[in-house]
Amino acid sequence: MPKIYTKTGDRGETGLFGGSRVSKDDPRVEAYGTLDEATSALGLLAVHLDAELAAVVHAIQRTLFDIGAELATPKPGRVPADRVPSVTAEAVESLERLIDGWEAELAPLRAFILPGGSRQAAICHLARSIVRRAERRTVTLARSAAINPEILRYLNRLSDCLFVLARVLNRRAGIADVPWEGRRSN
Repeated sequence: MPKIYTKTGDRGETGLFGGSRVSKDDPRVEAYGTLDEATSALGLLAVHLDAELAAVVHAIQRTLFDIGAELATPKPGRVPADRVPSVTAEAVESLERLIDGWEAELAPLRAFILPGGSRQAAICHLARSIVRRAERRTVTLARSAAINPEILRYLNRLSDCLFVLARVLNRRAGIADVPWEGRRSN
């Protein structure tokens, strides 16, 4: 059985799909590494959800893995296309359908809300904020490398989707969202 450690990263470099090596703080690694963090936070969320919502979260995790693989492939032609699926407009539209369906359960939002409420919603907000960071890291990467524009659209929509899901989780738990009331004088 192969060992989990390879020792190839001991000098601060990592390999990309296609064979090239880059520093572990390369914008490409920062982007897909932050996606890994978001995927882990979504895994934590999934263990606190019912089977139906957990399945939705697992589908999102699979798409984030696909995006990570796509971002880890600087020269897509050097890796077989079946090993690095591209995120598509359909994936973005799927998130939009989720958002629209969940928003139908909610009262219109009239104020900013603080992350929190139920345990599930708090974890969902944490995942959302990590997705926002992944989006920022991907924008940074896009300044110096060509990336699939659907990746940015997906990440932008995903953070919206997770915001709405957090509100739904609070509503279903019977816990009100916590409104932000601005700076208060003491």
